[in-house]
Amino acid sequence: MPRSGSAVLLSALILATSACSKEKAAPAMPPLEVPVVTVVAKDTPLDFELVAQLRGFEDVEIRARVEGYLESIDYKEGSTVRKGARLFTIDDLQYIAALAQAQATLASAQNQFDKADLDVKRFTPLAAERAVSQAELDNAVSARKTGLAQIEAAKANVERARLNLSYTKITSPIEGIAGKAEHKVGDLVGKGEPTLLTTVSSVDPIRVSVAIPEADYLRFTRSVDTGQAAPSKAKPTLILSDGTQHPYPGKVLFVDRAVDPQTGTLRVDLAFPNPQKTLRPGLYGKVKAESEVVKNAILVPQRAVQELQGTYTVVVVTPDDKVETRKVKPGQKVGSNWIIEEGLKSGDRVVAEGIQRLRDGMTVVPKPAAAPAAAAPAAGGK
Repeated sequence: MPRSGSAVLLSALILATSACSKEKAAPAMPPLEVPVVTVVAKDTPLDFELVAQLRGFEDVEIRARVEGYLESIDYKEGSTVRKGARLFTIDDLQYIAALAQAQATLASAQNQFDKADLDVKRFTPLAAERAVSQAELDNAVSARKTGLAQIEAAKANVERARLNLSYTKITSPIEGIAGKAEHKVGDLVGKGEPTLLTTVSSVDPIRVSVAIPEADYLRFTRSVDTGQAAPSKAKPTLILSDGTQHPYPGKVLFVDRAVDPQTGTLRVDLAFPNPQKTLRPGLYGKVKAESEVVKNAILVPQRAVQELQGTYTVVVVTPDDKVETRKVKPGQKVGSNWIIEEGLKSGDRVVAEGIQRLRDGMTVVPKPAAAPAAAAPAAGGK
């Protein structure tokens, strides 16, 4: 073999030997660290948490019942008004004149009746003596009946005119908070329609409306205090939009007649005391009520459960620190957790995050998962 061929062969052997040495020297990849949650069976209360809208216990629209120019606004917008307090005044000159005319018409009808009545009293004995004809007596009797009818009609017109005059002084039918005035002084109101002027709402107690899915309705009504329930039943609580809890519990006030076929929900109204009147109509919040307690419930974080075509799975770390995928049957959601009805037992270690990196049979290094941020528990579907 020529010297150059020997040199090439020697170089190749040296490189191969070097590569093998490097491969033998490369360290093995360490097992992945995975966050795990150790399952513990414990009694777990289930809470309803339903989006709620606040309304006035009574919301009364104040409308103009007669036509006229708005003469004055007699209340402070946004203030509490008592029952019977004047809110608006409509120019009443035309209604004073109409009342005077109706009273004059009544007086004229009364005079005509008095004359006809006098004629009847005078003609009755004369007709018996044939001093006047029977026709004259009949005419007098007819005139008296007509006069009586005219009096009744005139009285009705007087009452109508008096009522219309009273409508120019618009008062509050309830005690509550009066909203902003929808019209200003000088506006023509009541022309062709009962013009909305403002709304008065009673807010103590405050009415809270929720829409309950029909599947949850019976469980909800069995769990909360409807006013006639046993004292042991749960009192609904109100969580405001800033996350604080209203200090007073509520009770069921009204359950709608039927389920809305479009939404599949049933409206339920609750009443919550509001002595400081801090809650106002239009606010949103959440109504919570404990429905039941699940004994020895197995809870895992919702993020640890995977769903594919209706099949739910979790990844479990076995006692020898290997991972395996396990089918589970989830139940109710409770806050950020899920109750697992089948597939897990107390003491199992469930991988909380990073499931996509794992394959069955891999060896891992389990470490406790970080606790999630506190969240209000809520019962719901799968």
